Amino acid sequence: MMYALVDCNNFYVSCERVFQPQLNGKPVVVLSNNDGCIISRSNEAKVLGIPMGAPEFKVRDVIKQHNIQVFSSNYALYGDLSHRVMNTLEHFTPNVEVYSIDEAFLNFSGQDIPDYQEYGLQIRQRIIKWLSIPTGIGFAPTKALSKIANKIAKKFHERTQGVYVIDSDEKRIKALKWTKIEDVWGIGYRLTKKMQTKGILTAYDFTLPHNEWFIRKEMGVVGMRLKYELEGKSVLEMEEPKAKKNIAVTRSFEKDISDFNELKERVVTFASVCSEKLRKQNSCCYGVILYLSKDRFKADGAKYSFYRLQTLSFPSNTAFSISGLAVKMLKELYEEGAIYKKAGVIVTEIIPANQKQFHLFDDENPKFQKLMEVMDAYHEKVGERKIRLATQDLKRTWKMKQNHLSKRYTTNFNELIEVQCK
Repeated sequence: MMYALVDCNNFYVSCERVFQPQLNGKPVVVLSNNDGCIISRSNEAKVLGIPMGAPEFKVRDVIKQHNIQVFSSNYALYGDLSHRVMNTLEHFTPNVEVYSIDEAFLNFSGQDIPDYQEYGLQIRQRIIKWLSIPTGIGFAPTKALSKIANKIAKKFHERTQGVYVIDSDEKRIKALKWTKIEDVWGIGYRLTKKMQTKGILTAYDFTLPHNEWFIRKEMGVVGMRLKYELEGKSVLEMEEPKAKKNIAVTRSFEKDISDFNELKERVVTFASVCSEKLRKQNSCCYGVILYLSKDRFKADGAKYSFYRLQTLSFPSNTAFSISGLAVKMLKELYEEGAIYKKAGVIVTEIIPANQKQFHLFDDENPKFQKLMEVMDAYHEKVGERKIRLATQDLKRTWKMKQNHLSKRYTTNFNELIEVQCK
């Protein structure tokens, strides 16, 4: 059995370069929500010393000095290109586990592939040709080892051409000795410190017999599974996509809000998006949580975060029922004159829609579900939420701070790339 981890290089930056090839070879960074912190850097920006996660205002001088191109997060573009990458991978194996927006595990069980190095190059070249997204690909007998192989492929790109295969015990041991313990899949900051105090400095140290008792004590079954994986024994199987247990939509406001109606509009919008996500995974919810937050720097020690949970009398995935309950809780939590910085709606107690039990005397208006179906079909067709509840602002979206936002080249008809032919 052989696994592969395909990881898109500097994914958000790579997405921006797809439709702006003039940025290739130049330093580029992408910012988080509200243009806060740097969450993606090109290799050129890394060389200039731009740290990952740095607040934009702290490196603003370096950005200006080196003329670094800055972009706001364009999630519509990134999500669509991610979907296209994953669809492309399915041409090479039907067993694809999407691990994150820019990573996927591939399982080649039952396939006769004589040369994985050559096959990996084919995958990489196909994605480059179809999408212009560079990737790193690591092959290994287990998922944990494929993670390490992927790091090697990207670290030594000139020698590996972006593809590395761990297909022998000699390669496995060499890779484990090269990998620092903090770079092992599943080992976080706190565990790293504990491992280092016990002399476990590399992935190879992690697999040594005399460290097994410590791993059992600190990590239990999870640690032993990781140990087996690093030893080349596959125990972590491919995971099927699962419905989420909780769905949250929370946002910081572009400006402080104190007016109830303005706050209500935001809460209804967040609740509507939650309901849309429920319908996409064919689920309903019983519980709705409302979250409000004031400016903690002006709280002077007073409470600034507020939560309220209430349960629907029937499971629902419609914007009407979920937003109605959210607004009811907002009326209970809202303080006249208070200034709010952030709000959110979380739906919980989620069940499959086909397991919904109907009530004899207290149930949802059946017209709500029909209307949601019409709205979903229309939004799927036009790509935007043009039909909204009456309490929502038709001219308003998230209104995050996005001063450096690029176009949604693949999801908005009005923002398609323009080509001038001469």
